[in-house]
Amino acid sequence: MSKRRRDIRRFGAGPYLLGLQRIVDEDEGWPTGFPWDVLAGVDNLSLDQPVTLLAGDNGSGKSTLIEACAQAMGFDAQGGELERAGELPAVARPILDGLVEPVLHRWSRPRIGYFLRAESFYNVAAFVDRKDRFSPDLSLYGDVPLHQQSHGQSFLALATNRFGGEGLFILDEPEAALSVTGALALLAVIARAAQQGAQFIIATHSPILLAIPHARIYELSDAGFLETEYADLEAVQFMRGFLDAPERYLRAALTDPD
Repeated sequence: MSKRRRDIRRFGAGPYLLGLQRIVDEDEGWPTGFPWDVLAGVDNLSLDQPVTLLAGDNGSGKSTLIEACAQAMGFDAQGGELERAGELPAVARPILDGLVEPVLHRWSRPRIGYFLRAESFYNVAAFVDRKDRFSPDLSLYGDVPLHQQSHGQSFLALATNRFGGEGLFILDEPEAALSVTGALALLAVIARAAQQGAQFIIATHSPILLAIPHARIYELSDAGFLETEYADLEAVQFMRGFLDAPERYLRAALTDPD
């Protein structure tokens, strides 16, 4: 890990992470198997809005970008609260084997932050619920142990109690544990926190979360990053088509390809 200096930026409203930039070009030697197609246009990815949404099919690179943003800002790779031991990096910290670095806001930094990864939330919740001197204060999460709640309830408890103004929140497919009503409740929490000065960077397949008001949406595909209107997103169009005529989609899906 690169040596970090004390962050001298003032606490304040977001945005905090403005973007990512390549340090080297493809021709200068990217590692074998590195997802070049995912990051080839990363310099054009602008994160300067309160809410940035990353849409796209499985394997399009959303999680790669989310992980890059989180690691650049000092989050543990498993997710959880913002690492406070060394503060945030005052100088942009190279990540992804030193090939990409963050573009930070010069003046402001978050008071709080959270990196939510659906697949590792169990481990983070177990850490929160532990009863020792290293455990976080459970009152920060609503006083009810997270493992005594359903997966979706614990997600919403986290969001309701931890998402707020002057915070940076990086979420990877947070809809994984949520019902339709749960996703709508999360949307409301995010929208309110964004109005209070928080910054969100979210990878999602959910047509509900993709409808967060005033968000900038990028759709990722083989063609790279494309800023896209909500109604034009593939996930939204597909869901509308399915709800209008589910029998047509089911017939196509269940037809023997042979």
